[in-house]
Amino acid sequence: MTSLEVAGVYVAVNMLLLIYLAFRVVSVRQSAKVSVGTGGNEMLELRTRVHGNATEYIPSMLVGLVILALMGLPAWAIHVAGGVFTLGRLMHVIGLGVTIMAMRAGGILLSWIAMALTALAILYHAFA
Repeated sequence: MTSLEVAGVYVAVNMLLLIYLAFRVVSVRQSAKVSVGTGGNEMLELRTRVHGNATEYIPSMLVGLVILALMGLPAWAIHVAGGVFTLGRLMHVIGLGVTIMAMRAGGILLSWIAMALTALAILYHAFA
């Protein structure tokens, strides 16, 4: 696989995660008959925030992975960054869903580490 193809894998997996999280929000909206906001429904509020959190982090990281691939970084580096980030996002979703704080905290830490290293790698390669 080329670096761009590897980045494409992580783009696709994270897009599917976003769709899954959106589906979870919609299913509660339909059962609770809430079309806008959360209507005071705690499950809807939680699922909305889980989806919202993912939409706040995932897009910029995916752009970063594609930029790294276009800059010519090897496929293994894209796998490391994409894999650590995706694992972090999954851990965060699981941690919020079952309120395992260590899983949630570990997930966000992995996400931040992957994002920071990706940003630093982009800057390094841009100015090298």
